[in-house]
This record gives sequence, structure tokens and C-alpha cells, in this order.
Amino acid sequence: MKTFKRITICILALCLIGITSAFAYYKIVTHNVRLQHERLLTSEKNLLLFDCKNAPIPLRLAATKQTVSENDIPWHTKQAFIDVEDRRFYKHNGFDKKGVVRAMIHNVRAHSLKEGASTISQQLIKNTHLSQEKTLKRKLQEWKLTRQLEKRYSKEEIITKYLNTIYFGHSCFGIEAAAEFYFNKRVNELSLAESAMLAGMIKSPNHYSPFRQPENCLKRRSCVLKIMQANGSITQTEREEAERTPLPVDMPQECKDKNYPAFVMEELSELAEKYNFRIAGHIEIQTYMDKNLQEYIETLGSAHTESGKAFVVLDAKSGGFKAVLSTIGNAKRLPGSTIKPLLVYAPAIEEDFLSPATPILDEKIDYNGYSPQNNDGKFHGYVSTRECIEKSLNIPAVKVLSSVGIPKCVEYLEKLDLHVQDEDRTLALALGGMKHGFALSDLISAYSVFPNNGEKLTCGFIEKIKINGTTVYKKTARPRRIFSPESAYLTTDMLRTTAQRGTAKKLRDLPFDIAAKTGTVGTKNGNTDAYAVSYTPKDCVGVWLGNADGGKIEYTGGGLPCNYLKQINEFIDKESQKAGIQPTSFLQPNNVLKIDLDKPAYYDTHTILCADEYSPAEYRFSELFKTSAIPLNKSTSFSSPSILTPKISLTKNGVKIQFDSYAPTYYSYRIERSDYASHTTVYEGNYLPVFIDENIEDNTVYTYTVTPLYHEKIGKAITLPTISTMRGNTNWIEDKKILDTDWWNH
Repeated sequence: MKTFKRITICILALCLIGITSAFAYYKIVTHNVRLQHERLLTSEKNLLLFDCKNAPIPLRLAATKQTVSENDIPWHTKQAFIDVEDRRFYKHNGFDKKGVVRAMIHNVRAHSLKEGASTISQQLIKNTHLSQEKTLKRKLQEWKLTRQLEKRYSKEEIITKYLNTIYFGHSCFGIEAAAEFYFNKRVNELSLAESAMLAGMIKSPNHYSPFRQPENCLKRRSCVLKIMQANGSITQTEREEAERTPLPVDMPQECKDKNYPAFVMEELSELAEKYNFRIAGHIEIQTYMDKNLQEYIETLGSAHTESGKAFVVLDAKSGGFKAVLSTIGNAKRLPGSTIKPLLVYAPAIEEDFLSPATPILDEKIDYNGYSPQNNDGKFHGYVSTRECIEKSLNIPAVKVLSSVGIPKCVEYLEKLDLHVQDEDRTLALALGGMKHGFALSDLISAYSVFPNNGEKLTCGFIEKIKINGTTVYKKTARPRRIFSPESAYLTTDMLRTTAQRGTAKKLRDLPFDIAAKTGTVGTKNGNTDAYAVSYTPKDCVGVWLGNADGGKIEYTGGGLPCNYLKQINEFIDKESQKAGIQPTSFLQPNNVLKIDLDKPAYYDTHTILCADEYSPAEYRFSELFKTSAIPLNKSTSFSSPSILTPKISLTKNGVKIQFDSYAPTYYSYRIERSDYASHTTVYEGNYLPVFIDENIEDNTVYTYTVTPLYHEKIGKAITLPTISTMRGNTNWIEDKKILDTDWWNH
């Protein structure tokens, strides 16, 4: 009995010590924590943006009035948020104990921690007063501040402050800004359908934006309406009527006319995406924006008004976007031929399917009814991989995709964060044929893999985020190996050719190393999208022209977009020179070598052979290879001359020797004739397609040998089939059946 009492006393003592310690810890970590009224508001003063030189970026939020009173917000608007976020909002004192238990049960069943139990009051405190770190200290501070909030403000005041501070995407802070931006209305005019859409969006403003992801937005709105009906907030009839209401298809013209900077729009979208929470509080955002470059592309873009446009400049080494201009936001467009290096050629080189020298037959093809055409409507015969990229030929790109395999090539595209739907995984993907396409910023991010030696960086607009004085996000490069340095360089070198003499040749006068690709999307009725992208070791630049509604344009990628591309690169170089930064060149990896190839073999028989050491310069050309893929066979055309066996026949004029069409014209030839009585050299000299020996006699059997010669090198003599002039006492007899065939082979 005494032992039991002692154990009980010890347990009580330990509990008392634990409670005392916990209370002491609580007092320490919450000692200076106080509810601050001014933090419960979001305004331009609470959101500060800085460029790459730490200079402030002017911010203009998306509404003339942001803070509204509780009487301005319709009941169904408040209720939509309450039903989705905190259905017991009016019944608890800031902490929903039942909600905590319910979330724990669901998490245990799901074997995850996906479901939380934060009330609207807790969310308001967390977003305006605290960092987003998940620690006991922050949770205790949140608990104290939530209690203070509930004691000081009524439920109507709390829900109103909550709706005035949360972020709705597209630079909309607060419910009033969202009502104006999405519906061109004041908040008191919002319908049930509009309120449900906004309530659904705050979970992920980018993912559920009606302008970015309308399908997702529609599903999310429907989910909110079903929850409202299940909670008894609306009837089935009201839900069905709201679900029939169409989504907004475009932002109001009044908002467009305010000319919000595209860069600010993108970084705020990234803020919501990369740092996934309800944005509020005092926020400081450090960006990669180059103010001078941003102002330049805005000026450049304003000079062209006949179509929509998008310009993007990415710092290749940091993965930070330096400047952005877009009249269509971050909308996705079909990429056209700009996808070819990323999807087709770089993967094929990486998989050792081809090299820049590989000859590809450009011919009419048909894959189960899919028969692509080149832009010029012609077939070009055998062309090298380098020339295929340089001229942006379509048929070879489809052939390569088919050879490497769609799954393998798409695997590389996915690694580059360019996601492809299952229904788009067809051979038409080689030419950019797909349902939705990619945003220009994502396309340029993917291209940055080449100047980074095959590594893909994490790209973005934001370098660092501070909320309420605490750094909550700092961008890191986190490079991922996609291609080998050798494959990346070979692709780059071919795109350098494109910039020098191919579809992007408008860039050829730039005094620094640059690689480029163009792309044009269209149908028989006209073009709809025109691209020009480029990169140097330092920067990646993208230009797009088109219309948001897919209307026709008069441009191709190699035209006006390429002109803009050149001007932007010239400005970047000029600014770099001012700062004392000299341009650099792409560095060739040690495992990439320039190999001399035999030109006659390549162009006559489409065979890749290393050049003969004795071949003159005019009969060789150079191409780059990975050391692991250097051609194994070497030409002996000059060190050991050889030819295919010529044809021999007896004609009315004499013995005819006809050389094969591939017989080298750079050889000289010795033709010798022998019979039973003599051996004579009947010809020695330059190449002749046909030689006729007229000095022959009747009733004689002749044997001819042909020897190719190259300077002092004597090739292998070829003995031709014996030919007879036996005719008896008759004159010349022509036997068509004999003379028109290789009779000696029968």
C-alpha cells in the first residue's frame, strides 16, 4: 500500500512538473506576443517588392478600394467561405475542438496529414502575425493571439477582416479587389455563383483561376456549392442555378486598362504557388527583376500593337526571371517547332540515336494516316541532323521521334517540367501539336538546360520572401541532370548554326555567341503563333506574337519575333558592357571532338566515315561528335583508291567501259587491254564516265583491267569480264538480247 502511494505521488509530482514547465515555456515564448490591429489589414504598405538591385518596385493592387465593412459583404458570400473553411465558425471561440478530432480521424484513416483543423480566426492570425513554420513555439503564439482576437472582435468583424486580407490571385488582395478584377463588380453585388467561385479559389489561386485553369475552377466551384447545400446554407434549386452560371472568360477591360506590370503579376502568382498559404501580413519580396531591361521590353512591346505579345528574359545561371511582358498573362500556347530541340533532337543525341552529322532521309511519310509536310511543301532527300534543325524541317523531326520512341522523348520533356497529357502523346507532338501547349516562361525555363550544361535549374521570379520580418522562402538553384554536358553542347552548337544561317539568321550579326530556334504555329488558313527563342551562356530570351483568341497573324517566327529577339539581346549586351561584363562563349566539353569526315562517302552514299589522312581539304568536312560516338570506320579513298566494278559491253563502235555513277571524279584512271598476243595501256588520264576502245580487231578475246590512281597512290586493279569479237566471216552482227544485257553473267 505504501509503495502504491509513493508511485502515485511520484506520478503526480512529475505531472505537476510537466504542467509547470509547459506553462513556463508558454509564458516565455508568448511573452511579447501582442495582437496588432494594423496587421489585420493588407495594403500597399504591407506588400513591398524589390528588384535585383534592392530598389523598390512600384505596386498597384487590383482594386481602387480594398477594405470593406461587414455590411458591404452579402450573407451568401460570407457563408460560402465559412462552409468551406470553417463550418462551425459561429459556434467556437477560435478553436474548433470537434474539427480537430474530425481531422485526426480522417488523417489516421488516410494514413497522412493532409487535413488540418485551422479555424478562420487561426488562419487570420497565422497569415497576418506569424511565420508559416510548423513548430510548437509558433502554435502556442497562434493560440494566444487567436484568443485575443476572439475577445476583441465579434465574429462578423473577424470574417470581414479575413475576407479583406486573403489573396485571390492576379494581384487581388481582399474580397473587394477580387470582385472588381474577376467580375467588374463591387463586393455587395456578388452573386451566389461568384461567391462560391472566390471561396474555392483561395485554396490555390493559380490552380483555380478562371483565366488560367477554367476546368479546375468550374469543378472547384461546384464542390463549394455542394458543401453549402449539404450544410443547409442553400437549397438544391439555388445550387443548380448557380452551377449553370458561366465563369468569367476574360478580365474586365477596366482592369486591362490599368496596365498592371506583367512582372508583378507573375511574382505574386508565384508567391501564392510556391509558398502555398493564404497570403497576408507584412510581406517583403526580393525579385530578380532588372529594372532597365523591364522598362526596355515594355517600351519595345508598346511599339507593336497589331497582335498580342509576350517577352521573357531569364538569367540562365541563377534561374531568375529578369524581365517579363505579356498581353495574355501566363497563358499556354502551342509551341510549334520550338519544341523540337527539347523533345526530339537533344533526347536522340543523349540516347546515341544520332549525331549532328547523321543523314536523315527527308521524304514523303505516312504513319497510319499521319503524313506531315515541311513548311516549304518540298522533300529534300538526305539531310544532316544539323541541317534539319537549321531549316526546321518537319518530316525528319517526326521520323526521329518515331525512332527514339514517344515515351522516351516525353520522359525528357517531363523532366524539363513541360508536362504532356496522355492524349497529346502522338507523333504530331514533334511539331508542337497538342491541346494546350506551354506558357512562354515555362518554355524558356526548359531551354535554360542547354547553357547550363544539361542541368535544369529551378526557375522563378522570386529570390526571397519575408513575412512579418522572418525569411520564409529563399530560392535555391537545385540543379537536376537532364542531359549530359556533351549532348547539351551538341544541341547548342546546332542551334548556333540556326542563328547564323538558318531560320533565326537575323541574329547572325550579333557580336557574341548565341544559339536560337524559331517556331510558327498555323493552319492552311493562316498562322496563329510565332516564336523566336535564344540563349547565350548568360541569358535566355523568348519572344511570342499572337492573339489570345487564336486569331490569325501575318508573322512567322523568323520574321518580326526574330527582330525583337535581336533587339533585346543587343540591349542586354549593351547594359552588360556598361557594367564591365564581357560576353562569353559556350565552352566545348573535353568529351566532344571535331572529326574530319569523308565528303564523297557522305554525299554520294550517305555513309559517315572518318576522312582518309591523305584526302585533300576539298574532299573532307568537319563535324562534332561525342568521344563515345566517334565513327569507327575510316575512309581509304585516297590512301588506297578503289572503285566499284565498271560495266563492259561490245558495241558497234567498239568495247564500251562505263563507270559507276559513284566513281570518284578526283581519281585518274589507267585502262589496260590484253589478248593472247599483247598487253597495252589504252587510256590513262582523268575521269571519264564512259570510255570506248575503238582499236579492236575481229576474232579476238580481250581482257580489260581498270586501275584507279590518286597522285602516287595506286589502287587495286579491277579485272573486267572477258569480251570476245569472234564473228566468223560475217560483218558486225548486233544481237540486242546479248548486247543490252550483262551477257557474261548468264
